[in-house]
Amino acid sequence: MTTEKDFEKLFKSYFPALMVFAKKILVDEDDAREVVHQVFISVWEKRQEIDLSTSLKSYLFTSVNNRSLNVIRDRKKFSTAQVPDVAGDWDVSSVIESMELEEKIMDVISSLPEKCREVFELNRFEGLKYSEIAERLNISPKTVENQMSKALKILREKLSKYMAILLWLIMGSLN
Repeated sequence: MTTEKDFEKLFKSYFPALMVFAKKILVDEDDAREVVHQVFISVWEKRQEIDLSTSLKSYLFTSVNNRSLNVIRDRKKFSTAQVPDVAGDWDVSSVIESMELEEKIMDVISSLPEKCREVFELNRFEGLKYSEIAERLNISPKTVENQMSKALKILREKLSKYMAILLWLIMGSLN
């Protein structure tokens, strides 16, 4: 992974899933984004040293987990407010195993038609409402609704054997 193109592909592939993971640990979206960005900066800076024979996915999720725990620890040190200890609930190996499913989901999402994928990602990953998506993409809210319906139908069809887990993940990302 020595080229900017390879790095960009890596970033686009893993950023959404890493954001979901970090946000579940940290709750705050800005903190989660900062942690994920720090991990990618570190990967870029250490690109010559990283052993690609090991799992890069495992490296990324472990790095996000560790940096998230550091943020929580630092909050506790420098804040008089109580910070919920959500970090203790995470078993990194279980999370990494479950990421295989997320990887399949991300593959299906990336295979969606361009406008359909864009609408889906803006709604599910950035939390925008249909009206906000319509405004941003300069399309009608009805078109946004149609594209979301199309995306969800494709996801249901291609991931039917994972439907129970998929529903759990989607519901979790709505909170």
